Amino acid sequence: MNETKELILKIQEGIQEKKGKNIIIADLTEIDETICNYFVICQGNSPSQVIAIVESIKDSVRDNLNIKPYAIDGTKNAQWVAIDYNDVIVHIFLPETREFYNLEHLWADAKLTVIEDLD
Repeated sequence: MNETKELILKIQEGIQEKKGKNIIIADLTEIDETICNYFVICQGNSPSQVIAIVESIKDSVRDNLNIKPYAIDGTKNAQWVAIDYNDVIVHIFLPETREFYNLEHLWADAKLTVIEDLD
């Protein structure tokens, strides 16, 4: 498994560990001039769950792959937190914020993979 796929898998595990929902992986590799190759998009139901998902992703990736994020933005209000892993950017939203920005629609040219919720 290549490094990026492994990173995405550990991000997904971190999200699911804290019951993050509606995970979508957007493959941007076929789109010119993007800031990264993949988006991982998910949501939590409250600001505290969004922060818990952020921490879980960081732990999962660091503990398994020894990779730290380049930057994390949005933790102050926790409506939309972005974690930058260079090749992969993770977006953790509150449901209403996710609906408003609608990244999946914005990047409709990307190959979207829906990950089933674990419930």
